[in-house]
Amino acid sequence: MKKQLDKLLSLDTENEVVEFKKAEFNYNKDKLGQYFSALSNEANLKDQDSAWMVLGVLDDRTIYGTKINDKTVNEFKKEIANHTSPRMTFKDIHRVTTDNCDVLLLEIPKGPIGQVVSWKGHAWGRDGESLVGLHDQERDQIINQIIPDWSAEVIESATIDDLASEAILKARQEFKKKNPKLIDQINQWEDATFLNKSKITIDGQITNAAILLLGKLESEHFINPASSKISWILKDANGLTKDYAHFTCPLLLTVDDVFSKVRNLKYRYIPHGSLFPQEVDQYDPYLIREALHNCIAHQDYTKNGKINFVEKEDGELIFSNLGEFIPKSVEHVVMSDTPEERYRNTMLANAMVSYGMIDTVGSGIKRMFLIQKSKFFPLPEYDTTEGRVQVNIVGRILDMNYAKKLAEIPDLSLKDIILLDKVAKKKLLTIEEANYLKENKLIEGRRPNYHISSEVALAIGEQGKYMKQRGIDNEYCKKIIIEYLNRFGEGQRSSFEQILLPKLPEVLNRDQKKTKIKNILQTMRKDGVITLEGRTWKLSKSSK
Repeated sequence: MKKQLDKLLSLDTENEVVEFKKAEFNYNKDKLGQYFSALSNEANLKDQDSAWMVLGVLDDRTIYGTKINDKTVNEFKKEIANHTSPRMTFKDIHRVTTDNCDVLLLEIPKGPIGQVVSWKGHAWGRDGESLVGLHDQERDQIINQIIPDWSAEVIESATIDDLASEAILKARQEFKKKNPKLIDQINQWEDATFLNKSKITIDGQITNAAILLLGKLESEHFINPASSKISWILKDANGLTKDYAHFTCPLLLTVDDVFSKVRNLKYRYIPHGSLFPQEVDQYDPYLIREALHNCIAHQDYTKNGKINFVEKEDGELIFSNLGEFIPKSVEHVVMSDTPEERYRNTMLANAMVSYGMIDTVGSGIKRMFLIQKSKFFPLPEYDTTEGRVQVNIVGRILDMNYAKKLAEIPDLSLKDIILLDKVAKKKLLTIEEANYLKENKLIEGRRPNYHISSEVALAIGEQGKYMKQRGIDNEYCKKIIIEYLNRFGEGQRSSFEQILLPKLPEVLNRDQKKTKIKNILQTMRKDGVITLEGRTWKLSKSSK
């Protein structure tokens, strides 16, 4: 990274993919997000793998040094991930020591092909060294980029003999289910004709998609260095691996073997208003198949990685595949009534539709959310940062009363439940999401420590929990402090903390609670209510 820094410093001037900032102690996060959007878009337009923002260097290339610590660096990463669309963050943030100074190299990935990177809903670009809104011409240039379809590439040396006959037979059976009016014709087609008709081969030529779904076990080498592997890993409550297995082509058949590995136990709970327990599968079979099939369909095979499927014994499944999430957001997919217009692996996706593995009407992920909602389980949780897509599915109720009764509030939309699910999981809300929930009187509190509103608490019978989350207000804290000083004459902040910390909102951590008490004391001093002598607080003469 020292060589990379020297290379950047040797530039005659800043350009569209390099930016230098002094940033001695910190840097404005909103401005950082704007530069992230701009540099990522420009790296895309100029086909650069990365763009760079260098902190601790002046515009004239003089190394000034930065004192930004690792905690702030992690805050940078989190802030960028929460407010970029599509959701992204830094490839890495490198700390380089040179001339007895620290310099931070923020490595920004280029935007995904065909997608404009925006910050808080606005797309940024560069005019030379200047930060500007992305020009319409550049926006159109990005949007109109053609995503190469790796799955449609022809393998010249492969033939139909490299495909598994049992996989072709299974594909025929599923194709008939999708096309019942063509059964008589399908029965008369030779294998080569069927493969062409189901659009997994091109004029009899074998494609990457054909090897993935229908290829023999020993045929995987045809797609090398890409991989068709799916790894299933079983972990105990401590995160230690207890068992594992690897699966490869033909994926049309082996996905059933993967599915059979899952220990889908029964989960029992008593529904509201009933004396009889209800028994359900921990994981609806549709959830497992949909998540697994989505990994296969949307994996970026050019990254030469494998699909991972982790099963945790404490009731959680984690699916992950490589490649950026192409749609605008998961929420957009769930709430939209229209399918996505573009896919990374178009031929593979179309073949999987033909064989009944996925649909392309945009309803798969939405159905996953509705299944979890109907069982009062936590909604699927997606992480689309760091060039991959990960979905976590929990097969149990985390909070029976909260989750179940919340779902029973009349007229609560799926959008409302998705956002309240984020509140329950302590996930950061965007400003727009928070405003929406506040306008509908579903949450209260200050960013980022929101909690359910009194109206919701009353509807779900959680008034006590609401009061614990809300905590006592500032005026009540002041009364306690005054009462303490009236009784004992003086006190230190640690004494007030001992009394007030347990009474403050549960949504605040211990440090935030201490800061709140400190601020209340300072406000009371400014108002002339109390005075500070050394480290001891006393009532002012006018307050006695």
